[in-house]
Amino acid sequence: MAADIGINIWINEERYEKLKEAGLADMAEEVLAGMKRIQIKCTEEQKDEILKKYPSAKFDASTTRTIELLPRDVKDKIFEIAIAKKSTGPEVIEEFLKG
Repeated sequence: MAADIGINIWINEERYEKLKEAGLADMAEEVLAGMKRIQIKCTEEQKDEILKKYPSAKFDASTTRTIELLPRDVKDKIFEIAIAKKSTGPEVIEEFLKG
């Protein structure tokens, strides 16, 4: 049950403040010209479930190994769960999929 698949969530100033409050600011990595992101990890099984639930989403198997094109409200919910759990691991996606 390896968790080497990610969901990238871009971090604006408001989200960065929430990350700092949750003690997760060090998990935000700078990627492009000051833009930051965190990556929520998920398992192969969770990836399959997300792709089934959101047909518009795609999995980039060849380069980034990330799930792309998720609706904004989905990423917002995943971010809020990550803050509440103070984690970026598969348990965040597990909680999201229960909801």
